[in-house]
Amino acid sequence: MNHIALSKAVDPTTGMRRRDVLLSTCSLVAAGIVATTVLTVASPVPAQGSTPPNILYIVADDLGWKDVGFHGSDIKTPNLDKLADTGVKFDQFYVQPMCTPTRAAFLTGRYPMRYGLQTAVIPSGGLYGIPTDEWLLPQALKEAGYKTALIGKWHLGHGKPEYWPPQRGFDYFYGALVGEIDHFEHEAHGVVDWYRGNEQVKEPGYDTTLFGNDAVRLINEQDPQTPLFLYLAFTAPHTPFQAPQEYLDRNAHIADESRRAYAAMISAMDDQIGRVLDALEKRNMRENTLVIFHSDNGGTRSAKFAGESEVKGELPPNNGPYRDGKGMLYEGGTRAVGLANWPGRVQPGVVDGMVHVVDMYPSLAGVAGAKLGKNKELDGLDVWAAISEGKPSPRDEVVYNVEPFRGAVRKGDWKLVWAALLPPKVELFDLSKDVSEATNLAEANPEKVKELQARIEDLAREAVPPLFIADVMRMATSTAPSTPEFYFINPD
Repeated sequence: MNHIALSKAVDPTTGMRRRDVLLSTCSLVAAGIVATTVLTVASPVPAQGSTPPNILYIVADDLGWKDVGFHGSDIKTPNLDKLADTGVKFDQFYVQPMCTPTRAAFLTGRYPMRYGLQTAVIPSGGLYGIPTDEWLLPQALKEAGYKTALIGKWHLGHGKPEYWPPQRGFDYFYGALVGEIDHFEHEAHGVVDWYRGNEQVKEPGYDTTLFGNDAVRLINEQDPQTPLFLYLAFTAPHTPFQAPQEYLDRNAHIADESRRAYAAMISAMDDQIGRVLDALEKRNMRENTLVIFHSDNGGTRSAKFAGESEVKGELPPNNGPYRDGKGMLYEGGTRAVGLANWPGRVQPGVVDGMVHVVDMYPSLAGVAGAKLGKNKELDGLDVWAAISEGKPSPRDEVVYNVEPFRGAVRKGDWKLVWAALLPPKVELFDLSKDVSEATNLAEANPEKVKELQARIEDLAREAVPPLFIADVMRMATSTAPSTPEFYFINPD
């Protein structure tokens, strides 16, 4: 068993190392951001057929773009490869640069800057969450007759019960509330973070396997006449790099210890995805199930964004040709591996246009026949025709993120990354010729820089202040109880 202990240098009041809070904030300030917005509300377009499709939405945690078989990795992912080969691969699937913002963008269809989740992730001691006045995708699908379930990682608010999944549209929840847990002990800072519904539970086992077991059980018990929305949010391959021995042995060809454990986590996740697909087949549900898979951000290339666990040596994720990784606004942090698969409805191929995770809200709502209207104004576009019919993506702009200290936006092939604090840094790239973002064209194209900076400034005026910054200030002066357990209260 490859077991890396959680750091003990934790402030008991905040549940987070104060040094890491400051480092994370400084790292984000020093980095750079990209932003773009599209404000449209799509009308629902019911799917063809007698019943709405089941939706299996799978999210990996900190998976490198190149760390799947169908992108040429030495890590074998046969189940994901089969989904990719028989479905569509996303060539330009964009997410936010970190976990909490991406998950929020998916479930709201709106850029996180609109409700304060644009900066960093919700730390262990954080008391905030995705605002309760946001109408989430599971709420819309539930109204359309779906059974809604989240199995896996939440990370959208754990300090107050009103932020928890059962209160946010999920009929069923099994998994972890915070962002990083020990994969065998299911603990963060010595506190058990493992829930079924609103109840804390203590169960032995490797979390990836337990998620697969529970997803299979849920499918086996599902009434086939009721459509299912299953959000399967793995904690793999997020730090700490841990996996059962059988998966370490399977990846014995990888010499580096950290990368072997990281690869083993991916192997375990791929196996569980295969089990879930098999369960759908056995229930005769697979033909009417849309599967979406992507990572929540690029693979981690800097220890500043590796979480609260200790890491040794070079970080193992591989983002292929893309610059940098998690936490950064470059392509390596924001262009994620992704695919869609639905037998008979999605033909094999590639969606080569821009798609953003916010587009999943209106696209899935349309396929499901769910009504929009209770949601706030969406940034997402309905890209279902691009996925199912090979039509061009309607998106010509991507907002990578907008924060008080940085911003980044793409318009067509031009991308601007702007670190706004002193000393400021402006970088302009032509992604049609330079996906690695190696050549800064800002000095040679002052008008394009001016245009994209104006776009970022407009977006910044629409944004609300980051909740992370306010909460860091609260934690820095907190007199809360001396145990992080304070933040895992039972609503009953």
